[in-house]
Amino acid sequence: MRGMLLGLLAVALAVSASPVVPGSAQTGGAAQGVSKAQYDRWKTELSNWGRWGRDDQIGAMNLVTPAKRRQAAALVKEGVSVSLARDVDTEKAVDNPQPYERQMLAIGSDRFGVAFHGVAHTHLDSLAHIHYDGVFYNGYKPDADAVMKAGGHSRNSIVNLKSGIFTRGVLIDIPRLKGVPYLEPGTIITRQDVEAFEKFAGLTVMPGDAVFIRTGRWARRAAVGPWDLGRTAGLRPGPGASVIPWLKERDVALLGSDVPPSTSPSDVPGEAGPVHDFALVSLGIHLFDNCDLEALAEAAASRKRWDFLLTVAPLPIRGGTGSPVNPIATF
Repeated sequence: MRGMLLGLLAVALAVSASPVVPGSAQTGGAAQGVSKAQYDRWKTELSNWGRWGRDDQIGAMNLVTPAKRRQAAALVKEGVSVSLARDVDTEKAVDNPQPYERQMLAIGSDRFGVAFHGVAHTHLDSLAHIHYDGVFYNGYKPDADAVMKAGGHSRNSIVNLKSGIFTRGVLIDIPRLKGVPYLEPGTIITRQDVEAFEKFAGLTVMPGDAVFIRTGRWARRAAVGPWDLGRTAGLRPGPGASVIPWLKERDVALLGSDVPPSTSPSDVPGEAGPVHDFALVSLGIHLFDNCDLEALAEAAASRKRWDFLLTVAPLPIRGGTGSPVNPIATF
């Protein structure tokens, strides 16, 4: 009997000591995520509403100060630039249900059209993109009919960034940290993963930075083809809810990824896209969705340097919920 008990104890200890790799598919599921109650508390405890005044419309972009811009300019050592944008995609696929429309009007003239939100095209979300029960960042609560009639929002729109974005960019390359070419769909990137990459890269994310989290989505697409990355029915690697307090503590000004930055399926019960939505509504962080970070990852690794000058000029669309963009990293 004593031998049997010792054997069972040994098995129990072995099971409890089995490692769970942070950010791997094993990390997924509600048990490894954040409870809905905790997520709802964070909406109050971590909120940036009122931080820059009740009339503020640019949120965490307030952290990109003149001093921050001067510091970012000093990062340019070589003058080498890399685009963070995906080439315009006009081919319909499971991950591109609304391709760019292109029409040649004449030999020297063409027309483009796009519904840019979603999982296909590189774009910047404004603070008028996502809401909680009709309430957007900083308490803006528009009448839906009035917005449709006016053809846009009276507050929080992308036109507020007309003067452009000029700040320090930081690449968080999770596949490189883990020694893989890309993360598998559904992989959850944790706060521990992000902090481990900071240590690996010898840097610290600072207030006013633009953070780009690479999952390797486009490398996987090139290898195995397109797949469904939708918010609800799809499978998407990305940051999990444990990253939310880190975004607040580090005072991140902008967040981007090669997917809309949230894992799918969600790791918060009852919330689709918890990081994506919390960043926009509660923290006032503008988001870059569907960036192509492959060239940037190679440029950064070859230099062993993962920070750079970021420049972006969104279209000045008055009332707009976002804009297609071509972010540029300069080393």
